[in-house]
Amino acid sequence: MLAALWALEPEAATPADVQAAIGSELAYTTVMTILSRLWKKGLVERRRRGRAYAYRPLLSEAELAARRMQAQLDRTGDREAALNRFVDALPKKDERVLRHILRDLDQL
Repeated sequence: MLAALWALEPEAATPADVQAAIGSELAYTTVMTILSRLWKKGLVERRRRGRAYAYRPLLSEAELAARRMQAQLDRTGDREAALNRFVDALPKKDERVLRHILRDLDQL
């Protein structure tokens, strides 16, 4: 559902907009329920548009991924081991990107 909202940005999207964007795989009421739950979790904002609400994501896809990685890391008992395994599993290109980011942070 968030992917559909990101694709429809910068415009806010109604449940009907989202349903059309995902190819009507889900019933309108299901789309409404999911969007309402995302709003209750603080992942989207909503504003009245006529008789419906229009939704807009509060986080970018990258921000949400970072939040999920942090939450997963917070659940582990051995952060160092988890981070080590994560880095070991990265493709070389991603490892280079991570090294570049860390180098830039060291220079601050």
